[in-house]
Amino acid sequence: MYSENITREEARTRADLVSTDAYRVLVDLTGRTPSGSTLADPDGTFVSRSTVEFSSRAGVTWIDLIAASVLEATLDGEPLDVSAYDGARLPLTLTEGSHELTVVGLCHYSHTGEGLHRFIDPADRRVYLYTQFEVADARRMYANFEQPSLKATFELSVVAPQNWLVISNAASVDPVVIPEPDPLHGWDIWGLPYARWDFAPTVRISTYLTALVAGNYHRVHDTYTGPNGDIPLSLLCRESMVPHLDADRLFATTKRGFAVFEAAFGTPYPFGTYDQSFVPEFNAGAMENAGCVTHRDDYLFRSRVTAAAYENRDNTILHEMAHMWFGDLVTMSWWDDLWLNESFAEWASHFAMAEYHEHPEQPWVTFANQRKTWAYRQDQLPTTHPIAADMVDLLAVESNFDGITYAKGASALRQLVAYVGRDNFLVGVRQYFADHAYGNTTLQDLFDALQTASGRDLSGWAAQWLQVPGVSTLAADFDVDADGRFSRFAIRQYLPAAYPVARIHRMAIGLYNRVDEHTITRTGRVEIDVEGEVVDVVELVGAHRPDLILLNDDDLTYAKVRLDGQSLATVVDHLADLDSALARAVCWGAAWDMTRDGELPAADYLTLVLGAVGRETDPTAVQRTLGQVLTAVTFYAPAEQRGQLVHTLEKGLAHLVAGAERGSDAQLTFVRTLASAATSAAAGEVVRAWLAGEEKVPGLEIDTDLRWHLLTQLARLGLAGNTRIDAELDRDRTISGEQNAAAARAALPDPADKAEAWRLATAAADVPNETQRSICLSFWRPGQEDLLRPYADRFLDVVEVMGAGGNGWDKKGIALRENVLRHLFPALVADEAFLARLDAFLADHALTTPIRRSLAESRDDALRALHAQTVARARLAVPTPAEEPSQLAVGEEPADSPVAAAADVPAVGEEAADEAPGPVAEAAGQAPDETDEAPASQAPVVDDDPTAHSLRPVTAPILTEQDVDVHPGGAISPTAGFFHESSASPTSAGSPTER
Repeated sequence: MYSENITREEARTRADLVSTDAYRVLVDLTGRTPSGSTLADPDGTFVSRSTVEFSSRAGVTWIDLIAASVLEATLDGEPLDVSAYDGARLPLTLTEGSHELTVVGLCHYSHTGEGLHRFIDPADRRVYLYTQFEVADARRMYANFEQPSLKATFELSVVAPQNWLVISNAASVDPVVIPEPDPLHGWDIWGLPYARWDFAPTVRISTYLTALVAGNYHRVHDTYTGPNGDIPLSLLCRESMVPHLDADRLFATTKRGFAVFEAAFGTPYPFGTYDQSFVPEFNAGAMENAGCVTHRDDYLFRSRVTAAAYENRDNTILHEMAHMWFGDLVTMSWWDDLWLNESFAEWASHFAMAEYHEHPEQPWVTFANQRKTWAYRQDQLPTTHPIAADMVDLLAVESNFDGITYAKGASALRQLVAYVGRDNFLVGVRQYFADHAYGNTTLQDLFDALQTASGRDLSGWAAQWLQVPGVSTLAADFDVDADGRFSRFAIRQYLPAAYPVARIHRMAIGLYNRVDEHTITRTGRVEIDVEGEVVDVVELVGAHRPDLILLNDDDLTYAKVRLDGQSLATVVDHLADLDSALARAVCWGAAWDMTRDGELPAADYLTLVLGAVGRETDPTAVQRTLGQVLTAVTFYAPAEQRGQLVHTLEKGLAHLVAGAERGSDAQLTFVRTLASAATSAAAGEVVRAWLAGEEKVPGLEIDTDLRWHLLTQLARLGLAGNTRIDAELDRDRTISGEQNAAAARAALPDPADKAEAWRLATAAADVPNETQRSICLSFWRPGQEDLLRPYADRFLDVVEVMGAGGNGWDKKGIALRENVLRHLFPALVADEAFLARLDAFLADHALTTPIRRSLAESRDDALRALHAQTVARARLAVPTPAEEPSQLAVGEEPADSPVAAAADVPAVGEEAADEAPGPVAEAAGQAPDETDEAPASQAPVVDDDPTAHSLRPVTAPILTEQDVDVHPGGAISPTAGFFHESSASPTSAGSPTER
């Protein structure tokens, strides 16, 4: 966590005082001191020398460095008092004029994915280093003015073993071997020479975009030739991953991206060369270092994956490439405009895929099925915030790499493109790049360019979409005459009570009818602007009522949709007959929203999924819906109903496996999901037989990653133990194997194994970030509630220690903390009694805002689950009359309804949503996708207003005044969390974000 916080006001003050020109940075990776002696901890520390040329007015400021110590420092040749260094800042007293500052630091290698990360590959003992600096971790490698507005050129030199490969932001250079007498440093302990790499100065970039990748990497070269000349390309990976580096496919996506972006943006690629490194133990999905992109190496698929995994990887590649223009060439002045960086890249990646895809609709189908679900969930939590969030300090930034910053922002930009017109939008973007290349901007600079290009005033649009949190819900309100025609048709926009702002929505209404036994197709469409809370649609008066009325057809806007009774019946019974993948995506999303809101029982959602997923052609939809149905059964169904629902799910999945096309993506996904859902002895025996090779699935190879998945489920069921896990690890002595083994051990239903997994995840000091994450994701397992219930209060004990900075938590990184908070929250046993204890804990403890925010979100998820269970119980107790489906949107019960009396259904328009909880989620996906989205946790997803659930009043504040920045008008901006590219397991339905 950032104990070394920097506030926005501090950054503004420093930017007013200091103007940076150039850095010269030497990083010595030889394990030696500047004099040539061996460091006390050569595997844990390194030395860097940073020289900064800058000008300033007279005043007092500081330079940033997070290091073990400052060895020496000089300002304009005069020594500085290094005893003033506090572990994060070295104070500076400046006179007006030009200055040269040199700081030599003893820095730490990271094992948490922040700063300069060091990794030894268990497969071959080779060493690999890479940097991850966003948001403010360049200061972990070299002294600098750590804020995006102080751009400069960077000239990097690196001393390292001569047989290493070393790259940075500037073009690669040939190393110079250091002669033995040279104090830097002759020969390494194996008698091999050291070498020095001196890179040319970069163009002006921000500190967080600088990069270093070094070690025994394998490299492949190619070239993109476009209208602006050649761009040298390369791909890097670990030697042990070379068999999985599908270079031709990766280069093809890269070249397609350059062709689209250079044409669309009207600006040549600005950074010369373009290197992409696939690196281990990466917290995010990827990072847009200028000309030197890093990706998590789970994107190099060592086992079979579905088309959805390749599509997600392509999207990540394009997301990072878009950042080369939007974020790197032109950079935000401060992190207030983080959303614009990420939203633009999120939108641009889907835009680019649609430009070259054989089916241009497909990228937006994926966006609807995957990314928007994440946004809707995030936007209805109690910690929601405007798209343009108020980033008062680094703690606030850390919290807002989330679904709002990425997916909601991209949805808003898609609306903006429709509002101003695609051509006008691109003209404005081109002018923006031309006006501000290599500089810093604010949102207003972009809007000025777009307003000039389009002739439209965007101030009202910005106020509605960017400055107000929350998601509206759209529902049809109509009357039908005796002939089945609409005599009245209106759209109602329901607003969240906390943020009652009616946005303008450019949206379509689709009318879908059955045209043959197996096909429902669109027979009519009306596109309108929804302004205000009620809008009459006169174009539909006189039209026949169709089988399905689909609001937000084509998914043009950002809003939840409610289906009328007849339309819902059509979706539940016949969704697979819809001939449009995008229409199905909107329907899948509406059904999931209603399930999470308690309006569609988990049992009905299960019926929908089992009836339609076998004919769904979009692989992302298949994976998402199967993960969601596991969440529904595990968390949203009443306990007394779960056994029967799990039995139904097992039978349905077995039928899907048997009926799937041999070797298809769907077959693989169904097998994985059945293994995750297996609860009965019969299902467990099927999983065991698959792994043992005693039963074959025609056309499916049980490869390495699928073996681990099956074994982990057997471990969960108590059908495999440590001996079997050890044997599998002997087959797979890789870092992935070690992480999978850790996850399998954490799943074991044994008290000693659970205790050890808990210790490793929460108390051990030497567990790498991704291994710890694997343990956390696998710890809470359905069916182990009695064994795990004591860990609910132990979780609060860990949070108490974490909040006080004890047991090393003050030095552990964001990723380790978030893994515990997100994935070890006891959602599986979070009943009302535990939530009462949690409320008391929140009231009694002073916690940092990121910790408090994470607990608030998990608490809200648990409340949503309890609410859905309560509503479902009430429905089970009420006989359902056999009558014509109501025209009310589902969930709008008549006032005298026993259901309405039994449980307070949340107001239409309130919700939240994420993927299936941790271990449950692993059924569906194989590969991380960019973005971003935060990793799936084992928690369900819940409403943004806890009191709407009517379970009990909130007895403790979620956010206190000291945790928020209070603004005029009562708006509050919570400061917390970490997304950006928060990561997800390759076998999880959630995904890491790209930076």
